[in-house]
Amino acid sequence: MNSREKQLQAFDRLLTIMDELRAQCPWDKKQTMQTLRHLTIEETYELGDAILDNDLEEVKKELGDLLLHIVFYAKIGSETNDFDIADVANEICDKLISRHPHIYSDVIVADEEEVKQNWENLKLKEGKKSVLEGVPKSLPALVKANRIQDKVAGVGFDWEEPQQVFEKLKEELEELQHEVKAGDKAKMEQEFGDVLFSMINYARFLKVDPENALERTNKKFIKRFQYLESKSKELGKSLKEMTLAEMDIFWEEAKKNLSG
Repeated sequence: MNSREKQLQAFDRLLTIMDELRAQCPWDKKQTMQTLRHLTIEETYELGDAILDNDLEEVKKELGDLLLHIVFYAKIGSETNDFDIADVANEICDKLISRHPHIYSDVIVADEEEVKQNWENLKLKEGKKSVLEGVPKSLPALVKANRIQDKVAGVGFDWEEPQQVFEKLKEELEELQHEVKAGDKAKMEQEFGDVLFSMINYARFLKVDPENALERTNKKFIKRFQYLESKSKELGKSLKEMTLAEMDIFWEEAKKNLSG
């Protein structure tokens, strides 16, 4: 049996198990798309964590959990005769062929950027009224800002070079400082949002994923702070009993001793 046959056999096994669970398991019988939704979001974040940690064994497990959810939704769709897993697979196959004319037709592209621009233009030809139509409303704000900027850049609405974006960032910081001095909370929030939006845009030009960058910093901070907590326990002190100078000693130790 070759690799493709093994893959198809494994997928068929999963579909069979899904049918059996839906028919026989009390919990699986009760699930709807609405009850699965928050679980799917959680599984997606768990996959994201595993990818950031570069834990490939965990990535494999989380991909399996996510694949189960896809099969589950398709099973529910088949029960109402709306769609099944074949419809799901064929829909994405048709979309991929349509959106890759440089592979499946005679269109010639120069580079990755041109592929992205063609992708957004093709979506508009398919009936999308706006390039931003496909940005999910429920995305976290930081991720959403990144997707918004990526999509409008795909149709040419973009800066030409990173330095222009950096100058815009400095301008937004000055405007924030002005509102901080003025003490207007509403305008401070507005300008702070502009600064974050500019930072995310600058990250895009640097080819840095802002979500990944911030999450790596979160993880780094957690590791260092937990090191500080463990050292305070060794001294028999609570953090509240330590001075900032004492805590800073252990913080610097954490920076030297911990990776990341």
